[in-house]
Amino acid sequence: MSIDWKDYDAKNFFDELIGENTLPRPPALRLMQHLQSLDESELEARRQMAEVTIQEMGVSFTVYTEQGNIDRAWPFDIIPRTISTQQWKKTAAGLKQRLKALNMFIGDLYDQQQIIKDGIIPEHIISKSKNFRPECVGIKPVHGVWAHICGTDLVRDGDGEFYVLEDNLRVPSGVAYMLENRAITKRVLPELFDKEDIKPVDDYPARLFDTLVALSPREIKRPEIVVLTPGIFNSAYFEHAYLAQQMGTELVEGSDLLVAEDDCVYMRTIAGLERVDVIYRRIDDLFLDPEVFEKDSVLGVPGLMRAWRAGNVALANAPGAGVADDKVVYAYVPEIIRYYLKEEPLIKNVKTYLCEDPEQRQYVLDHLAELVVKPANESGGYGMLIGPHSTKKEQAEFAALIKADPRNYVAQPTLRLSTAPTLVGKGCLEPRHLDLRPFVLQAKESYVTTGGLTRVAMKKGSLVVNSSQGGGSKDTWIVNGRNADAV
Repeated sequence: MSIDWKDYDAKNFFDELIGENTLPRPPALRLMQHLQSLDESELEARRQMAEVTIQEMGVSFTVYTEQGNIDRAWPFDIIPRTISTQQWKKTAAGLKQRLKALNMFIGDLYDQQQIIKDGIIPEHIISKSKNFRPECVGIKPVHGVWAHICGTDLVRDGDGEFYVLEDNLRVPSGVAYMLENRAITKRVLPELFDKEDIKPVDDYPARLFDTLVALSPREIKRPEIVVLTPGIFNSAYFEHAYLAQQMGTELVEGSDLLVAEDDCVYMRTIAGLERVDVIYRRIDDLFLDPEVFEKDSVLGVPGLMRAWRAGNVALANAPGAGVADDKVVYAYVPEIIRYYLKEEPLIKNVKTYLCEDPEQRQYVLDHLAELVVKPANESGGYGMLIGPHSTKKEQAEFAALIKADPRNYVAQPTLRLSTAPTLVGKGCLEPRHLDLRPFVLQAKESYVTTGGLTRVAMKKGSLVVNSSQGGGSKDTWIVNGRNADAV
């Protein structure tokens, strides 16, 4: 028995695959036709194949709990999400524009701070930012780029347009899962890759490698590049190891590196010390160098900032880039784009209320039951209030938090996040809310993944897509072809 799509109801949300009258959207037409040709037992067999593949490939993530760190298999839904090539070209252009402006902004903050002098952004927004690093003032990274790897979270509202929900410029994660999602889907639905022109994503490791090579302080044929990880207990360790293996670079911990008297970084090897040119660091700023930041950090490398400041090693992303990762700064990004590029933003922000502004703060306090309230520098879905799903007690607690530290909170309308069909039982497809994290690279040139990591709120009605909060994932298809002209 095949699936009856007449029973599928997205409840007036914009659905990525299904349009009006339960008809497939143009980019999803061949996918939907194929799914309709599969009966329930075939679809279930594909789902089980995905689970086995995930176990075989060892795709996992770590959740931190009171009981300790728990390794879990990657939660995956086999029904891909489709986007037309035409729309993706516009989206990719907007992502490149955004990262270019943000890099100019970060460089300005650690140099002349002209944007503050010109009154575009208030000085206290930066001085009170938890991620502004005075230690970085005066440093000028190669190509003027601070954030080389960015994971930008996009959402679709009820109008079907993409909006930027937030920028991730410190140590953005998730790209390995994007790549593994594609590998799993190729095993589960191989026949569709023969019939459909699906844009590839597997060039990302090569693109990342080229980006890192372009940062090398030495003009040599093969610069030494390493991936610096906090270690096996980090939630993203799977990704650190995966990317190092895919790029053919060394995966190192802080204890594997040292800074010598010549202010160069060296890696300890069985053949002796080997100079390192570029470090793709997956460690937060404050743990990078105990000489400069957290004195008791055993994750970083003493003297690393000294070597970076001397221009003897490149760090991606650069320390201090997180100043533009602040959700209060996010509200100013459209003005930042206009200021530096003299262009209108190609992708809009979600409307954002700044709690530090008395008038906006009062509106937020009066409408907590309707809004999503976020702390300025948390990630992973932690520390948020989702108004429509909150209790009076939770709203009162957040009101107190906002009044105590208004600069640290922003609020946004509760979005009508788009949905996509998700397999929730044998032959049973239901709509689940999702977002999208494409990855943008910038060095001498810029690059955007064709698609990204689609994260899915696996719980019915939930708007929280983070894997640490019970979310899952699915493959993202940028589809080129005669049926892919529309959304």
